[in-house]
Amino acid sequence: MENQSAILAHIEKLLNGQIERARRLENTETFDFTQRPLTIGLIPGDGIGPIIMKSSSDILNLLLKEEIASGQIVLRNIEGLTIENRLAKNESIPSDVLSEIKQCHVLLKGPTTTPGGGTMTSANVTLRKELDLFANIRPVHVPSENIDWTFFRENTEGEYAIGSSGIEIEGLMTMDFKVITVAGTKRIARAAYEFARNTGRKHVTIVTKANIMKKTDGLFSKICHEIAAEYPEIETDEYYVDIMAANLVNPQLRSQFQVIVAPNLYGDILTDEAAQVQGGVGTAGSANTGSQYAMFEAIHGSAPRMIEEGLADYASPESILQATAMMLDHIGYVDKADKLRNAILSVKSCSIIANGTKNGATCAAFSEAVIRALA
Repeated sequence: MENQSAILAHIEKLLNGQIERARRLENTETFDFTQRPLTIGLIPGDGIGPIIMKSSSDILNLLLKEEIASGQIVLRNIEGLTIENRLAKNESIPSDVLSEIKQCHVLLKGPTTTPGGGTMTSANVTLRKELDLFANIRPVHVPSENIDWTFFRENTEGEYAIGSSGIEIEGLMTMDFKVITVAGTKRIARAAYEFARNTGRKHVTIVTKANIMKKTDGLFSKICHEIAAEYPEIETDEYYVDIMAANLVNPQLRSQFQVIVAPNLYGDILTDEAAQVQGGVGTAGSANTGSQYAMFEAIHGSAPRMIEEGLADYASPESILQATAMMLDHIGYVDKADKLRNAILSVKSCSIIANGTKNGATCAAFSEAVIRALA
């Protein structure tokens, strides 16, 4: 096979890079997100991103008015993370934009478009790697059905670590790669169990496919159970990802789940399913946290269909507002976060719903109603 030497050299380079990354993970310092002054980067993104991000920006300026005036909080607008700029520079995140992002402590980010085909990596995947945002945290609440789930999805490894760097033998086969590290698994497992302990939750569910992916998922399962042993007051169980997907839509079982910890790809799929149980991806926020940075965003995409159909102004800002509340929690403003969540509930209870169609409210109308409820 004429390309075999080049392929083996490519694999060796990938392996060495991942070994180096795994060793770096063993020595990381933790930033205190309650320290002041604190800089919050606001990234509009593209598609419906700038429209829904205006909603969050207006509400943040209201809720943090005193903190901004005193210099404790700095809001920094970051432009340039658009599909047009990224394609023009052929970078998933243009270097000047990334430099500006790294000058912030926390990010609130609108959705960004990932082009189909080609080799350009998702901006989100790049940000997770560059900022080492290892924990993707997604809460789902349906009180009427006794559903209170919080997902901890490992955010930097699995199929996403070097998935775009696979190999192709033309006309014969392709191969992608999956990476699970000891340090990476320890920190996502500990984040899940610490959250459970600190919030009084008594049940953590580990999700794998360790019966098939015996090396990678097998290691994830083993490490999670080792961490679980340090939290004897918390009940731990484990499900394979296929039956877990079924359990989330099983009314007889789903209310038993509280905290779910999963590798990257499974967490990606399950959290979208869970959001749909809550009412759709437009209703859920998402946190991406690490030791040095944190990023908060809507879990939906940039909605090119809505742009094409002239419905952008009808995009719901609820998901980005839920992410805004999660950000406020993370930086120490729990009361303000609760106030925002209650305002969103109040607006929805008055049947002011932005549902992405002309039958619903516009993004601006929904946001104005939330602001009135906050007053």
